[in-house]
Amino acid sequence: MIRNVDAEQERTLAMLEKWVNQNSGSLNLDGVTKVGAMLRSELEPLGFKVQWIDMRETGRAGHILATHKGNGRGKRLLLIGHLDTVFEPDSPFQRWERRGNEGVGPGAGDDKGGMAVIIASLRAMHAAGTLNNADIEVMLTGDEEDNGNPISIARRDLVAAGKRADATLDFEGLAQAGGADVGSIARRSSGAWTVTVTARPGHSSGIFSAGSGDGAIYELARIIDTFRSELQEDKLTFNVGLIGGGQTAELDAGKIRIAATGKTNIIPAIAVARGDLRALSQDQIERTKTKMQAIVARPLPGATAKIEFDPDEYPPMAPTEGNRALLARLNSVNADMGLEQMGELDPAMRGAGDISFVARDVDGLVGLGPAADGEHAPGERVDIASIWRQAKRAAILMSRLSREKR
Repeated sequence: MIRNVDAEQERTLAMLEKWVNQNSGSLNLDGVTKVGAMLRSELEPLGFKVQWIDMRETGRAGHILATHKGNGRGKRLLLIGHLDTVFEPDSPFQRWERRGNEGVGPGAGDDKGGMAVIIASLRAMHAAGTLNNADIEVMLTGDEEDNGNPISIARRDLVAAGKRADATLDFEGLAQAGGADVGSIARRSSGAWTVTVTARPGHSSGIFSAGSGDGAIYELARIIDTFRSELQEDKLTFNVGLIGGGQTAELDAGKIRIAATGKTNIIPAIAVARGDLRALSQDQIERTKTKMQAIVARPLPGATAKIEFDPDEYPPMAPTEGNRALLARLNSVNADMGLEQMGELDPAMRGAGDISFVARDVDGLVGLGPAADGEHAPGERVDIASIWRQAKRAAILMSRLSREKR
């Protein structure tokens, strides 16, 4: 398997370049579909039955679900990656470029580089014969960077695949700390909230008086600052990403813009803030939401406030002993390859991802993709040597897991 990965380096890079040069921003439905067809052409020759799951009802293109049936005795594996990138067709960053030991391009690491690792590792298994009896499903979502709605439909097939699996491997980027590769056994959640404060408008000369109150903007600022001072917990963050207020303030349908009007001599009648919430466990999420609701419900002089939580959110992937056991298996591979042992990444250093939707049902490991830098920004680059390292690790790990009894 190691020899095969090395022998096919030129082929793998040419494949990755082709994928990168096809724009597949999450909202470019045609582009995502084309990248899906490219992956189909790689998976079918390896004996996978490939299904395109149309997701246009959610406003997105769709997903690839590829199934390889083995002998039914070993662990059933689920591999997760994604077809889409954050770079839409109007982005100036569109093409692959080789710069020495790095490849630069949209999705070079996140996650077309990850999909390159998947294909390189599966081809290595195929060449060595270890794929023959392996039960593997590959789920490549088309909307990881900007999910379709409702998310219950957008992630329905992924959740179902997780329930069928005994172990799942996520091929987003390899984490590194101090120059060393590290393993990821946890990811935090990602959800959003909106606080809206309404108050009595009036002449600014009456601000802070018993009759006029503090106005909507001051009261919203007080609520936000109370969040900051009273919600602090380990691994919990709650960013405020958008805020506006005045005589009028209206949040747009996409909830990314606020149109506000006002004058300096008018006490503001409304103020709106949008933010996110990231936590390591469902208990931490619920506990924090309860605290936020209590803060918002405190009496406000001359004003009222409410908080709403978006129904569509990415759940957490909590650290578990089962996940640690998978990392231990990967470290066994590292030992046999003469590589350093991998410690655990602090989950606060990693964003939310698709594996979290199956984390309640199956043990998982994150970060089987290549090492990359500058993801989500023009100039995104992938460490080419890490593609080969990760493909070798994954091929050996999957070969061993597929021989273990369920």
